[in-house]
Amino acid sequence: MYTAYSINSQTQYRLDYFIEYCILAVAFFLPMSLDTATLFLGIGTVLWTVKMVVARKVLLKRTPFDKIIALLVILSAASIAVSPDRGFSFYNYYHLMGRYILLYYLVVNNLNSLQQVQRLVWSVMVSAVLVSMYGFYQYVYGVDISNFQWVDGEQFPDLKVRVFSTLQNPNLLAGFLVAVMSLTVGQGLYAEKLKTKLLFLGLFAILGTCLVLTYSRGAWLSLVIVVAICGRFYNRRVLWLLLIVPVIVFFCQDSVMGRIISIFNPTDTSSTLRIALWESTIAMIMDKPLLGIGWGAYWLVYPEYDFFLNNPDARIVHAHNMYLHIAAEIGIPGLVAFLAVLYGHTKKAVDVLSQTNNRCVSGMMLGIVAAVLGLAVNGFTDYIMFNIQMSMLFWLFNAIIIAIWQEFYRYN
Repeated sequence: MYTAYSINSQTQYRLDYFIEYCILAVAFFLPMSLDTATLFLGIGTVLWTVKMVVARKVLLKRTPFDKIIALLVILSAASIAVSPDRGFSFYNYYHLMGRYILLYYLVVNNLNSLQQVQRLVWSVMVSAVLVSMYGFYQYVYGVDISNFQWVDGEQFPDLKVRVFSTLQNPNLLAGFLVAVMSLTVGQGLYAEKLKTKLLFLGLFAILGTCLVLTYSRGAWLSLVIVVAICGRFYNRRVLWLLLIVPVIVFFCQDSVMGRIISIFNPTDTSSTLRIALWESTIAMIMDKPLLGIGWGAYWLVYPEYDFFLNNPDARIVHAHNMYLHIAAEIGIPGLVAFLAVLYGHTKKAVDVLSQTNNRCVSGMMLGIVAAVLGLAVNGFTDYIMFNIQMSMLFWLFNAIIIAIWQEFYRYN
């Protein structure tokens, strides 16, 4: 009996080791290769299953959000019934929702120490630096954006390069960078040693420089929100320190200044299109408020509500507003469930942040709160989480919050 117990313990230890590195690999490869990240997610899930078989019990921790997450999953599934293409919606649903839920519970159930969470956060940050480096490469060697229709050529004739690195477009890259910059700011503010603070400052500068080169106005505004959140929870004086760089860039880069000023320009084609899409999306919601138009079916249904482009061949994949898009696809109850997930996890993070004396925990929680709220603010003018990688990042951050929360209350 003793020998069998020892063998099982050693086996579970090895499985824990490999599962953690699968999670780290998912986080590292997420912005660079979705297929590779998915592969490691699958391997980690299989190893977790094997671990339960070896332990002869279900190793599933309960979280405060299991019921609301289950409700979101159910409401999203129910929307498939009203989709104009149920086969597509079902295929899209189980491929995407499956990734999100597996990643969330894989992290929550297999990261059992603060050190493991720290390694996970570092995996995200190192990956972001490599993504930024490739963005710099694009900027130096040039990427012709004229075929991508990311910029109004008449309004911004001098803007020829917007970097997007390993992601699909500049707005996605910008959203990813803002999220990771939040992590660096939070940890940098609470770091005890000067050299550690300087390290995080360097990471912030690298990611921030790449963010500028995306010329993403929504992300720049999100960064202002991140700064405000850090000032609110850490020290209001940090607002002045963190705003120095944006102010310098604003007055030194004419194209940046032009992009920011264009936000308030009523003739800006991007802003005009967004408003038109919002009107169409609101009409979708009013027609089908309970179950929506179907998971992933926005691009299929949009031609029926095309009040602006009047082009049946136009492929509009999202509403450029996260909240309207979610309500349109899975209904208002589905949006409420999503908002409950967003609010609940953020509230847990803020609770820990306000109660802990551990500077490491404070730094990570502040960074994640700023990142999640930055995504939430960005959602009013865009919907970067229509991208699978960004949605997975959102669920990864929520899982990190619960992992830290569980560890915090274990010893308090």
